Amino acid sequence: MSAPLRYCRRCIMPETKPDLHFDAEGVCSACRAYEARKGVDWSARRQELLQILEKYRAANRSNYDCIVPVSGGKDSTYQVLRMLELGINPLCVTATTDKLSPIGRRNIENLKNRGVDYIEVTPNPLIRHRINRLALRQVGDISWPEHVAIFTIPVRIAVQLGVPLLVWGENSQNEYGGPAAAAKDNVLTRRWLEEFGGLLGMRVSDLVGQEGIEQHHLLQYTYPSDAELQRTGLTGLFLGYYLPWDGYQNAIYSQAHGFETYHKTVEGSLVNYENLDNCQTGIHDYFKFLKYGFGRATDLACMHIRRGRLPREDAVRMVRLHDGKFPWSYLGCSLDEILNEIEMTRDEFIAVCDRFTNKKLFVCDARGNLLKDKDGNLTKRNYDNAE
Repeated sequence: MSAPLRYCRRCIMPETKPDLHFDAEGVCSACRAYEARKGVDWSARRQELLQILEKYRAANRSNYDCIVPVSGGKDSTYQVLRMLELGINPLCVTATTDKLSPIGRRNIENLKNRGVDYIEVTPNPLIRHRINRLALRQVGDISWPEHVAIFTIPVRIAVQLGVPLLVWGENSQNEYGGPAAAAKDNVLTRRWLEEFGGLLGMRVSDLVGQEGIEQHHLLQYTYPSDAELQRTGLTGLFLGYYLPWDGYQNAIYSQAHGFETYHKTVEGSLVNYENLDNCQTGIHDYFKFLKYGFGRATDLACMHIRRGRLPREDAVRMVRLHDGKFPWSYLGCSLDEILNEIEMTRDEFIAVCDRFTNKKLFVCDARGNLLKDKDGNLTKRNYDNAE
């Protein structure tokens, strides 16, 4: 029998989370990182932000002051609102999601109507579907091309237009835990992009020669050269380093400015205000559950526990209800519709799911076959240890 799975004694994040560490008291590094925020002088951080923005303000208003990568979600809406309030002239840049939802499109239009210039770049959808299929089969992440494009397309636009500052939202390493060096980053670097841009060990160049993909198909997934980055003087900052960052509060503030939430709790989630733009997100989050034994519901529960909004025992109950369900649909889009677009059958999809499932985390029969209920859902081992 496998050893019991350890969970953080403060939140409910399991030890299987990549780059997460527990201290001698059994508290995870993400909780400790959030705890350290209490000692931050946010007034001083805000003044530092104002000084940086003033330094990069375009001379004579002859160019954009910065580029804000946006999805139309609650956080990027919040980022744009804050930039406008500070008198900054941003160019908003969207790397189109893999399968944009209707509510995602409406929220993009709302963001544009806040009063900004906006560019949306849509990589070749036929090539993208091939990459979706390749990435799902090879690294277990259907969203791989989107995660790469989110980091490459705004950088490419910044170089092309000579805008040296990108304003991102939150450095996820601060919220979810990660290497100590990354948790302290407040400037976007090429190294950060390459290490944390969601590559999962598969390089863009690895795609060439597969499924008829050629080098010229991958321009939007390719970082500018070091020489181009140096010539532009391109840098970036994470707004969450300078302003207290809270997804729930960002959602409330964005709603007050027209942001639309979903009409019910999003599948696999605990809330109705995030991950509303991409219908493939349900598959992406499900594979995280298969690999590591936790999904988006766990992420959200831990964030609310840290902020004192959710008792740990209630979080355990909620996560059991919502985490890791088989992704038959997401945001009203069926699994079969998504699979048809990437030319994969349901049986092929289930076979890929089983191949990436960590059997040490889920109940199997005597022959080592995964046990599933009538809806295709798995049962986690040692779940009681989270209590």
